[in-house]
Amino acid sequence: MEYLLTIAHISAATVVSIHVLLTHRHVRSSIGWIALSWLSPFIGSSIYLAFGINRVVRRALKSGLNRCGLGPSICDPKGMTRAQNILGADVPEAIIAIGKAGDTISGVALSTGNDMELFCNGNDAYPIMLDEIAKAKHSIALAAYIFASDDIGSKFANALIDAKNRGVDVLVLVDGIGSGYFRSPVVEKLRAGGVNVDQFLHQWAPWAMTYINLRNHKKLLIIDGKIGFTGGMNISDENIDLAEKPIKVQDIQARIDGPVVAQLLQTFERDWEFTTSQTLEGNIWWPNIKSNGKAAMRGISSGPDESIGQIEALFATAIEQAQKSIRIVTPYFLPEDRLFEVIRRAAMRGVLVEIFVPQKSNQFYFDWAIMGHMATFSLQGINTYLMPAPFDHSKLFSIDGEWSSIGSANWDARSMRLNFEFQVECYDREICAKVDALIDAKKAKSSLLEEHMISGRSLPVKLRDAGARLFLPYL
Repeated sequence: MEYLLTIAHISAATVVSIHVLLTHRHVRSSIGWIALSWLSPFIGSSIYLAFGINRVVRRALKSGLNRCGLGPSICDPKGMTRAQNILGADVPEAIIAIGKAGDTISGVALSTGNDMELFCNGNDAYPIMLDEIAKAKHSIALAAYIFASDDIGSKFANALIDAKNRGVDVLVLVDGIGSGYFRSPVVEKLRAGGVNVDQFLHQWAPWAMTYINLRNHKKLLIIDGKIGFTGGMNISDENIDLAEKPIKVQDIQARIDGPVVAQLLQTFERDWEFTTSQTLEGNIWWPNIKSNGKAAMRGISSGPDESIGQIEALFATAIEQAQKSIRIVTPYFLPEDRLFEVIRRAAMRGVLVEIFVPQKSNQFYFDWAIMGHMATFSLQGINTYLMPAPFDHSKLFSIDGEWSSIGSANWDARSMRLNFEFQVECYDREICAKVDALIDAKKAKSSLLEEHMISGRSLPVKLRDAGARLFLPYL
């Protein structure tokens, strides 16, 4: 009996080792999984079977989620990249280099003729979004990480049901965890109202529990295929500032007009198809979109499928190309070492680096982990600002006053590796000026994180923060 068990353990560990060697990219995690499978008979192999295999890649390949060729080839017959052709001679070479990299990273062409309007809280954004839903004639696509069952959530649900009742084709995709794992009243209300709604990676089976870690963090609203909204703003009363109930979460949402809206719908379609096996067909979803501005933009998706690391790669490239300034606003600043090192090297080159994080986040353990993370790096030349309450969930990024990005991705391993995220990059000085103006307003209220605030922590606090940092890949 012992002989048979030994043979079974060796066989299982061997199979795990082969699978890890052929499919895993990161050396440290590969060593960990192989060691676990050999040193913990059967238990290690079982844990790997449940949590170590990225089944999303397999489903993505089957459903087409991973397709990246959303337009023509990114190079013309002369070998010049689309970014080089589109951006023009007055754009600095460093910014063009970001565009070239974006061509290759995403496989998606830059789109010209766009405009963007930014809203800095729910009081400003929600009425505009609800008004566009009320005016929709043909189609509405909405993706939300958190679609709360509160006053504003009810207003959105009612508006979507009303649109459905007047003949608009309405699709709603909410995250299977963010909008309620065990029960989602909003989903129930929408279904009762006849809206086609589904939950992303909402799995109950024990062998599917690994999906709990893989969330659709995108925030998208596309009206008639022509008007788009994206950013970091969830649908929740927490984003509204009322006299009787002060705002709890500060956030940014963007309204986008122009051909790039088709790229917002494309990322929605891939997630919808991944979840429901349904595609979006016809002119109600894919109309001809006229130019409505002068900005060149591109939508970039990232997730734990074949698009893994695309946003991280774009962010790293933008930092590497920065000549004057790097400005980052994020609710959670926990980049993995390689990305932090790129930031540090930019500071060493003399680039002005400004990072803005909340003084107190919505989760205390993030505050611990961020302080523990900062303690492991030299902050020389890196100006980190602490934003006061309310909790700032904004996600803004600008380079040299020339390039900017807005979307759903945080600067942490979860957003870069585990979540499905979406960013819009903008090659336009006027839009970048709007982004920088929002950052300036935050800077005016913020305080500088100084070295002694990190080094002066007591030993128990340092140990607590360092321990929280160990969970960096999953925070």
